[in-house]
Amino acid sequence: MAAQVDEETPLLPTAEGSSIPWFQFSIVLLLLLAEPLSAHIIYPFAAELIRDVGITHGDETHVGYYVGLLQSLFYLTEAIGVLYWGRLSDRVGRKPIILLGLFGLSISSLLFGLSTTFGMLVLSRCLCGALNGNAGVIKTMITELTDTTNLPQLWAYIPFAWSTGTTIAPVIGGYLSRPAEHFPEYFGQNEFWKTHPYFLPCVIPAAFSAFTWIVGFYLLKETVKSPVPISHLKKHCADNSVQESQDFVSMHDKPVELRGIFTPRIFTAVGNYAFLSLVEIAFRAIQPLFFATPVEFGGLGLPPSTIGNILSLSGALSGIVQVFLFAKIHNHLGSKKTFVRGVVFAAPLFLTFPVARILVKARGMDTLVWVIIGLQAILPIGYGLAFGAVFMYINAASPDQASLGATHGFSQMSTSIMRAIGPVTASSLFSLSSGQNYLGGDLVYYVLFVVASVTICFRDFPPMCAPELSDRVSPRIAKSHMKK
Repeated sequence: MAAQVDEETPLLPTAEGSSIPWFQFSIVLLLLLAEPLSAHIIYPFAAELIRDVGITHGDETHVGYYVGLLQSLFYLTEAIGVLYWGRLSDRVGRKPIILLGLFGLSISSLLFGLSTTFGMLVLSRCLCGALNGNAGVIKTMITELTDTTNLPQLWAYIPFAWSTGTTIAPVIGGYLSRPAEHFPEYFGQNEFWKTHPYFLPCVIPAAFSAFTWIVGFYLLKETVKSPVPISHLKKHCADNSVQESQDFVSMHDKPVELRGIFTPRIFTAVGNYAFLSLVEIAFRAIQPLFFATPVEFGGLGLPPSTIGNILSLSGALSGIVQVFLFAKIHNHLGSKKTFVRGVVFAAPLFLTFPVARILVKARGMDTLVWVIIGLQAILPIGYGLAFGAVFMYINAASPDQASLGATHGFSQMSTSIMRAIGPVTASSLFSLSSGQNYLGGDLVYYVLFVVASVTICFRDFPPMCAPELSDRVSPRIAKSHMKK
């Protein structure tokens, strides 16, 4: 008699499974860290940078538009290419795509730090996103490292790696920007650091990406069975024989056609992930902007170093909870309840902004304002749990093992689109609200509160029943079932 499943059932079985290859998994996490480090390094000094390049011509109310555009460009160009990279990784293997992404992150970070015009900033961010398909490919590789019994524990480390990057990056960006002013004894005599005041923080993610490229090249093991050599792929593509090239992938597994991943189950899982990402990135976009904006324009007027500390604290708290509590919460509540209870933390976040704005104008930066800032650091922990749960649904929705790369590529493309829309829309609304004083400058927060509330309404859309995973999530699963 089949076991009964409902929304309280974890998507993954709880039986004892295979051991976790911790060394390879640690390498994968190290590689994953490069993307948030590169993406978030600009957050503490983005507003100052926009003022410095002169694109706003001194109009403080326009800073938000251009900050949001810079933040969105990375995800927009990533969305254009990530499905292609994921699909290609099903054929040539995960490792070559990951190494290419790390190379792109390193070069684009250096270009961003050397940029002195807004056009150069745009070009470097576009290059960074276009060459980077790592997030989806790395998630696929993690799935392939072990069987389903260990996945809740491993998935918990993905937000942790991201949180670590978002914790370290703001500190680096905040403290190392303008080194000629902050560290005059070391950098004050060199004109280069005065001309390029944001190059030093950008060197750190560039160097880290280069280091992880070397680590990945020598130590990372391929997880795709019999990947197509790139030389073979080039030859077959030139001969218009793409179908033949698929024969190299594996004697047993071939990726389904691209349209094969566009199923209702995948759309449901990916849709929830995408809208959750929209709310999250909108919050991440306006939070440092709100902190950096002068009090008279509706912000808190905090310096980059303080902003970096606040963002780092939030990232650290979220990462700790993910690693030590997510697997326990998921196993206790099940995938659906973990997702539902995590999502409800999103909407209250946006109400903390107008409260803080009113308090700082009336009382200055007193204890109560810092309590509100503390809430902004704690509440994201809740919806961070929802990310871990929705990853389970995406994994389970893949048509087969050979199409995991395309499935995660599609999910990453969808969330990248939302992450491209979120910053520029939220930041533009911030500037519009501040410049036109709509609802006392709080229009942006109420709009985002409504968006987050709508996302909560869609929380019931994940499948009510756990899909049959069989052996498609990991090649080790079939073996574990045969032993029972």
